[in-house]
Amino acid sequence: MHRSEGQADQGQRRPSTSSSKDFRRTIMETIGFIGLGIMGAPMAGHLLAAGYTVVASDHRSKPPADLVANGLKTVTGHAAVAKAADIIITMVPDTPQVAEVLFGDNGVAAGLSKGKLVIDMSSISPIATKEFAKKINKLGCDYLDAPVSGGEVGAKAASLTIIVGGDEKVFERAKPIFEKMGKNINLVGPNGVGQTTKVANQIVVALTIEAVAEALVFAAKAGADPAKVRQALMGGLAASRILEVHGERMVKRTFAPGFRIELHQKDLNLALEGAKALGVSLPNTSATQQLFNSCAANGGAKEDHSALVRALERMANFEIGKEATEIKGKAA
Repeated sequence: MHRSEGQADQGQRRPSTSSSKDFRRTIMETIGFIGLGIMGAPMAGHLLAAGYTVVASDHRSKPPADLVANGLKTVTGHAAVAKAADIIITMVPDTPQVAEVLFGDNGVAAGLSKGKLVIDMSSISPIATKEFAKKINKLGCDYLDAPVSGGEVGAKAASLTIIVGGDEKVFERAKPIFEKMGKNINLVGPNGVGQTTKVANQIVVALTIEAVAEALVFAAKAGADPAKVRQALMGGLAASRILEVHGERMVKRTFAPGFRIELHQKDLNLALEGAKALGVSLPNTSATQQLFNSCAANGGAKEDHSALVRALERMANFEIGKEATEIKGKAA
Protein backbone atom coordinates (compact mmCIF):
# COMPACT_ATOMS: atom_id res chain seq x y z
CA MET A 1 0.00 0.00 0.00
CA HIS A 2 1.52 3.33 -1.03
CA ARG A 3 0.63 6.67 0.51
CA SER A 4 1.75 10.11 -0.65
CA GLU A 5 3.08 12.91 1.57
CA GLY A 6 0.28 15.16 2.73
CA GLN A 7 -2.35 12.68 1.57
CA ALA A 8 -5.59 12.73 3.51
CA ASP A 9 -6.43 9.75 5.71
CA GLN A 10 -8.21 7.11 3.67
CA GLY A 11 -11.29 5.29 4.93
CA GLN A 12 -11.65 1.58 5.34
CA ARG A 13 -13.00 -0.30 2.35
CA ARG A 14 -16.75 -0.44 2.65
CA PRO A 15 -18.27 -3.89 2.93
CA SER A 16 -20.16 -4.90 -0.18
CA THR A 17 -22.47 -7.77 -0.99
CA SER A 18 -21.78 -7.36 -4.72
CA SER A 19 -18.41 -9.09 -4.80
CA SER A 20 -15.81 -10.56 -2.46
CA LYS A 21 -13.24 -8.77 -4.62
CA ASP A 22 -14.07 -5.58 -2.70
CA PHE A 23 -12.02 -6.96 0.20
CA ARG A 24 -8.75 -7.38 -1.71
CA ARG A 25 -7.45 -4.19 -0.09
CA THR A 26 -8.19 -3.08 3.44
CA ILE A 27 -7.53 0.58 2.58
CA MET A 28 -8.74 2.24 -0.61
CA GLU A 29 -6.11 3.95 -2.72
CA THR A 30 -6.51 7.58 -3.73
CA ILE A 31 -7.02 8.04 -7.47
CA GLY A 32 -5.94 11.01 -9.53
CA PHE A 33 -8.08 11.44 -12.65
CA ILE A 34 -6.94 13.61 -15.57
CA GLY A 35 -9.40 14.08 -18.43
CA LEU A 36 -12.96 14.63 -17.24
CA GLY A 37 -14.61 14.79 -20.66
CA ILE A 38 -17.45 12.82 -22.26
CA MET A 39 -15.89 9.53 -21.19
CA GLY A 40 -13.77 10.51 -18.21
CA ALA A 41 -16.44 12.32 -16.19
CA PRO A 42 -18.79 9.34 -15.80
CA MET A 43 -15.84 7.01 -15.22
CA ALA A 44 -14.60 9.21 -12.37
CA GLY A 45 -18.17 9.41 -11.10
CA HIS A 46 -18.33 5.63 -10.72
CA LEU A 47 -15.13 5.66 -8.68
CA LEU A 48 -16.55 8.34 -6.38
CA ALA A 49 -19.76 6.34 -6.00
CA ALA A 50 -17.69 3.29 -5.02
CA GLY A 51 -16.13 5.25 -2.16
CA TYR A 52 -12.75 6.11 -3.64
CA THR A 53 -11.11 9.46 -2.98
CA VAL A 54 -10.68 11.00 -6.44
CA VAL A 55 -8.47 14.03 -7.13
CA ALA A 56 -8.47 16.20 -10.28
CA SER A 57 -6.81 19.41 -11.40
CA ASP A 58 -8.62 22.72 -11.80
CA HIS A 59 -5.76 24.58 -13.49
CA ARG A 60 -7.27 24.63 -17.00
CA SER A 61 -11.00 24.30 -16.39
CA LYS A 62 -13.36 23.72 -13.52
CA PRO A 63 -14.21 20.01 -12.99
CA PRO A 64 -17.89 19.09 -13.53
CA ALA A 65 -20.01 20.47 -10.72
CA ASP A 66 -21.80 17.17 -10.13
CA LEU A 67 -18.49 15.41 -9.47
CA VAL A 68 -17.41 18.11 -7.04
CA ALA A 69 -20.78 17.81 -5.28
CA ASN A 70 -20.16 14.07 -4.96
CA GLY A 71 -16.79 14.54 -3.28
CA LEU A 72 -14.22 15.15 -6.05
CA LYS A 73 -11.13 16.84 -4.61
CA THR A 74 -9.32 19.49 -6.64
CA VAL A 75 -5.70 20.63 -6.74
CA THR A 76 -3.84 22.83 -9.19
CA GLY A 77 -1.70 21.14 -11.84
CA HIS A 78 -0.98 17.59 -12.99
CA ALA A 79 2.06 17.25 -10.75
CA ALA A 80 -0.13 18.09 -7.76
CA VAL A 81 -2.59 15.38 -8.82
CA ALA A 82 0.27 12.86 -8.93
CA LYS A 83 1.53 13.94 -5.50
CA ALA A 84 -1.92 13.56 -3.95
CA ALA A 85 -2.73 10.16 -5.47
CA ASP A 86 -1.52 6.57 -5.33
CA ILE A 87 -2.88 5.77 -8.79
CA ILE A 88 -3.11 8.32 -11.62
CA ILE A 89 -5.52 7.74 -14.52
CA THR A 90 -5.29 9.70 -17.77
CA MET A 91 -8.19 9.86 -20.22
CA VAL A 92 -7.35 12.41 -22.93
CA PRO A 93 -7.85 12.52 -26.72
CA ASP A 94 -4.53 11.63 -28.37
CA THR A 95 -0.84 10.76 -28.05
CA PRO A 96 0.46 14.37 -27.84
CA GLN A 97 -1.97 15.14 -25.02
CA VAL A 98 -0.84 12.08 -23.03
CA ALA A 99 2.80 13.08 -23.55
CA GLU A 100 2.06 16.62 -22.35
CA VAL A 101 0.08 15.47 -19.31
CA LEU A 102 2.76 12.99 -18.26
CA PHE A 103 6.02 14.72 -19.18
CA GLY A 104 5.24 18.38 -19.86
CA ASP A 105 5.98 21.27 -17.50
CA ASN A 106 4.45 20.48 -14.11
CA GLY A 107 3.31 17.12 -15.53
CA VAL A 108 2.47 13.90 -13.75
CA ALA A 109 6.07 12.65 -13.83
CA ALA A 110 7.17 15.63 -11.74
CA GLY A 111 4.81 14.59 -8.95
CA LEU A 112 5.49 10.86 -8.89
CA SER A 113 7.27 8.98 -6.12
CA LYS A 114 8.27 5.32 -6.03
CA GLY A 115 5.50 2.75 -5.92
CA LYS A 116 2.81 4.80 -7.64
CA LEU A 117 0.88 3.57 -10.67
CA VAL A 118 0.06 5.44 -13.87
CA ILE A 119 -2.83 4.09 -15.97
CA ASP A 120 -3.44 5.58 -19.40
CA MET A 121 -6.99 4.83 -20.52
CA SER A 122 -6.75 7.01 -23.64
CA SER A 123 -6.53 5.50 -27.13
CA ILE A 124 -3.08 6.38 -28.45
CA SER A 125 -0.03 5.10 -30.34
CA PRO A 126 1.20 1.66 -29.19
CA ILE A 127 4.77 2.69 -30.06
CA ALA A 128 4.60 5.85 -27.95
CA THR A 129 2.95 3.87 -25.15
CA LYS A 130 5.97 1.60 -24.84
CA GLU A 131 8.24 4.64 -24.50
CA PHE A 132 5.95 6.27 -21.93
CA ALA A 133 5.98 3.06 -19.88
CA LYS A 134 9.79 2.92 -19.90
CA LYS A 135 10.04 6.51 -18.67
CA ILE A 136 7.54 5.93 -15.86
CA ASN A 137 9.25 2.67 -14.87
CA LYS A 138 12.60 4.50 -14.58
CA LEU A 139 10.98 6.66 -11.89
CA GLY A 140 10.24 3.55 -9.82
CA CYS A 141 6.57 3.51 -10.77
CA ASP A 142 4.33 1.10 -12.66
CA TYR A 143 2.45 1.72 -15.91
CA LEU A 144 -0.60 0.18 -17.56
CA ASP A 145 -2.10 1.07 -20.92
CA ALA A 146 -5.83 0.41 -20.56
CA PRO A 147 -7.83 1.85 -23.48
CA VAL A 148 -11.57 1.34 -23.40
CA SER A 149 -14.38 0.51 -25.80
CA GLY A 150 -18.07 1.15 -25.34
CA GLY A 151 -18.34 4.88 -25.88
CA GLU A 152 -20.33 7.33 -23.79
CA VAL A 153 -23.08 4.76 -23.26
CA GLY A 154 -20.62 2.27 -21.77
CA ALA A 155 -18.91 4.94 -19.68
CA LYS A 156 -22.21 6.03 -18.13
CA ALA A 157 -23.36 2.45 -17.53
CA ALA A 158 -19.99 1.30 -16.12
CA SER A 159 -20.04 -1.42 -18.79
CA LEU A 160 -16.89 -0.49 -20.70
CA THR A 161 -14.61 -3.08 -22.24
CA ILE A 162 -11.16 -2.37 -20.78
CA ILE A 163 -8.16 -3.72 -22.70
CA VAL A 164 -5.00 -3.77 -20.60
CA GLY A 165 -1.30 -3.96 -21.41
CA GLY A 166 1.22 -4.39 -18.61
CA ASP A 167 2.57 -6.63 -15.88
CA GLU A 168 0.13 -9.14 -14.35
CA LYS A 169 0.82 -8.12 -10.74
CA VAL A 170 0.24 -4.48 -11.62
CA PHE A 171 -2.96 -5.45 -13.41
CA GLU A 172 -4.19 -7.22 -10.26
CA ARG A 173 -3.58 -4.04 -8.26
CA ALA A 174 -5.66 -2.02 -10.71
CA LYS A 175 -8.40 -4.56 -11.35
CA PRO A 176 -10.70 -3.49 -8.47
CA ILE A 177 -10.68 0.02 -9.96
CA PHE A 178 -11.35 -1.24 -13.48
CA GLU A 179 -14.30 -3.24 -12.14
CA LYS A 180 -16.01 -0.01 -11.08
CA MET A 181 -15.87 1.33 -14.64
CA GLY A 182 -16.25 -1.72 -16.87
CA LYS A 183 -17.50 -5.27 -17.26
CA ASN A 184 -15.24 -6.96 -19.82
CA ILE A 185 -11.71 -6.51 -18.47
CA ASN A 186 -8.79 -8.32 -20.08
CA LEU A 187 -5.01 -8.29 -19.68
CA VAL A 188 -3.83 -8.95 -23.25
CA GLY A 189 -0.06 -8.66 -22.94
CA PRO A 190 2.80 -6.32 -21.96
CA ASN A 191 2.79 -2.53 -22.27
CA GLY A 192 1.68 -1.44 -25.74
CA VAL A 193 -0.40 -4.53 -26.48
CA GLY A 194 -3.44 -2.95 -24.87
CA GLN A 195 -3.22 -0.07 -27.34
CA THR A 196 -2.57 -2.42 -30.25
CA THR A 197 -5.71 -4.37 -29.36
CA LYS A 198 -7.71 -1.12 -29.11
CA VAL A 199 -6.59 -0.13 -32.61
CA ALA A 200 -7.79 -3.53 -33.85
CA ASN A 201 -11.10 -2.88 -32.08
CA GLN A 202 -11.45 0.47 -33.82
CA ILE A 203 -10.92 -1.17 -37.21
CA VAL A 204 -13.79 -3.57 -36.49
CA VAL A 205 -16.06 -0.80 -35.19
CA ALA A 206 -15.39 1.55 -38.11
CA LEU A 207 -15.91 -1.11 -40.77
CA THR A 208 -19.09 -2.34 -39.07
CA ILE A 209 -20.49 1.21 -38.92
CA GLU A 210 -19.73 1.53 -42.63
CA ALA A 211 -21.45 -1.79 -43.39
CA VAL A 212 -24.57 -0.82 -41.43
CA ALA A 213 -24.66 2.56 -43.18
CA GLU A 214 -24.36 0.94 -46.62
CA ALA A 215 -27.11 -1.54 -45.82
CA LEU A 216 -29.55 1.10 -44.58
CA VAL A 217 -28.89 3.48 -47.48
CA PHE A 218 -29.37 0.61 -49.93
CA ALA A 219 -32.58 -0.62 -48.28
CA ALA A 220 -34.11 2.83 -47.85
CA LYS A 221 -33.41 3.92 -51.43
CA ALA A 222 -34.99 0.66 -52.61
CA GLY A 223 -38.19 1.80 -50.88
CA ALA A 224 -37.99 -0.04 -47.55
CA ASP A 225 -38.47 1.59 -44.17
CA PRO A 226 -34.92 1.62 -42.70
CA ALA A 227 -36.24 1.43 -39.13
CA LYS A 228 -38.12 -1.79 -39.94
CA VAL A 229 -35.15 -3.16 -41.88
CA ARG A 230 -32.87 -2.52 -38.91
CA GLN A 231 -35.33 -4.22 -36.55
CA ALA A 232 -35.58 -7.27 -38.82
CA LEU A 233 -31.80 -7.57 -39.15
CA MET A 234 -31.42 -7.48 -35.37
CA GLY A 235 -32.94 -10.97 -35.24
CA GLY A 236 -30.45 -12.58 -37.64
CA LEU A 237 -26.76 -13.15 -38.23
CA ALA A 238 -26.27 -9.46 -39.09
CA ALA A 239 -27.19 -8.48 -35.52
CA SER A 240 -24.55 -6.46 -33.69
CA ARG A 241 -24.19 -3.77 -31.07
CA ILE A 242 -23.32 -1.37 -33.90
CA LEU A 243 -26.53 -2.18 -35.78
CA GLU A 244 -28.50 -1.78 -32.55
CA VAL A 245 -27.06 1.54 -31.34
CA HIS A 246 -25.55 3.24 -34.36
CA GLY A 247 -28.15 1.96 -36.79
CA GLU A 248 -30.81 3.60 -34.62
CA ARG A 249 -28.85 6.86 -34.62
CA MET A 250 -28.68 6.78 -38.42
CA VAL A 251 -32.43 6.29 -38.73
CA LYS A 252 -33.34 8.84 -36.05
CA ARG A 253 -30.62 11.32 -37.12
CA THR A 254 -29.23 11.62 -33.59
CA PHE A 255 -25.59 12.41 -34.24
CA ALA A 256 -24.58 14.16 -31.03
CA PRO A 257 -21.38 12.42 -29.86
CA GLY A 258 -20.93 9.55 -28.33
CA PHE A 259 -17.61 9.16 -30.01
CA ARG A 260 -16.59 11.90 -32.39
CA ILE A 261 -15.63 11.28 -36.00
CA GLU A 262 -12.38 13.19 -35.49
CA LEU A 263 -11.38 10.75 -32.74
CA HIS A 264 -12.13 7.74 -34.91
CA GLN A 265 -10.07 9.35 -37.69
CA LYS A 266 -7.22 9.52 -35.19
CA ASP A 267 -7.60 5.83 -34.33
CA LEU A 268 -7.68 4.74 -37.98
CA ASN A 269 -4.59 6.86 -38.63
CA LEU A 270 -2.86 4.80 -35.94
CA ALA A 271 -4.01 1.64 -37.71
CA LEU A 272 -2.82 2.79 -41.13
CA GLU A 273 0.51 4.05 -39.80
CA GLY A 274 1.05 0.76 -37.99
CA ALA A 275 0.08 -1.21 -41.09
CA LYS A 276 2.63 0.69 -43.16
CA ALA A 277 5.36 -0.04 -40.62
CA LEU A 278 4.41 -3.73 -40.55
CA GLY A 279 3.98 -4.10 -44.30
CA VAL A 280 0.31 -4.99 -43.88
CA SER A 281 -2.47 -3.94 -46.25
CA LEU A 282 -5.72 -2.63 -44.73
CA PRO A 283 -7.78 -1.72 -47.81
CA ASN A 284 -11.19 -1.47 -46.18
CA THR A 285 -9.80 0.50 -43.23
CA SER A 286 -8.34 2.95 -45.73
CA ALA A 287 -11.64 3.26 -47.61
CA THR A 288 -13.58 3.85 -44.41
CA GLN A 289 -11.10 6.51 -43.35
CA GLN A 290 -11.83 8.31 -46.63
CA LEU A 291 -15.53 8.35 -45.72
CA PHE A 292 -14.70 9.83 -42.31
CA ASN A 293 -12.51 12.38 -44.09
CA SER A 294 -15.46 13.31 -46.31
CA CYS A 295 -17.65 13.84 -43.24
CA ALA A 296 -15.01 16.01 -41.59
CA ALA A 297 -14.56 18.06 -44.77
CA ASN A 298 -18.30 18.74 -44.74
CA GLY A 299 -18.32 20.04 -41.17
CA GLY A 300 -19.02 16.75 -39.38
CA ALA A 301 -15.74 16.16 -37.49
CA LYS A 302 -17.40 16.60 -34.11
CA GLU A 303 -20.48 14.52 -34.89
CA ASP A 304 -20.88 10.96 -33.64
CA HIS A 305 -19.09 8.38 -35.79
CA SER A 306 -22.47 6.94 -36.80
CA ALA A 307 -22.75 10.09 -38.95
CA LEU A 308 -20.43 8.32 -41.39
CA VAL A 309 -23.73 7.47 -43.09
CA ARG A 310 -23.85 11.08 -44.31
CA ALA A 311 -20.90 10.45 -46.64
CA LEU A 312 -22.74 7.56 -48.30
CA GLU A 313 -25.95 9.59 -48.45
CA ARG A 314 -24.15 12.39 -50.27
CA MET A 315 -22.88 9.93 -52.87
CA ALA A 316 -26.39 8.47 -53.25
CA ASN A 317 -28.08 11.90 -53.19
CA PHE A 318 -30.46 10.32 -50.68
CA GLU A 319 -31.07 10.72 -46.94
CA ILE A 320 -32.49 7.70 -45.14
CA GLY A 321 -34.00 9.67 -42.25
CA LYS A 322 -36.01 11.94 -44.54
CA GLU A 323 -37.20 9.03 -46.65
CA ALA A 324 -38.21 7.06 -43.53
CA THR A 325 -40.44 9.95 -42.48
CA GLU A 326 -42.03 10.07 -45.95
CA ILE A 327 -42.63 6.31 -45.94
CA LYS A 328 -44.35 6.48 -42.55
CA GLY A 329 -46.46 9.40 -43.76
CA LYS A 330 -47.65 7.47 -46.80
CA ALA A 331 -48.44 4.39 -44.67
CA ALA A 332 -50.60 6.51 -42.36
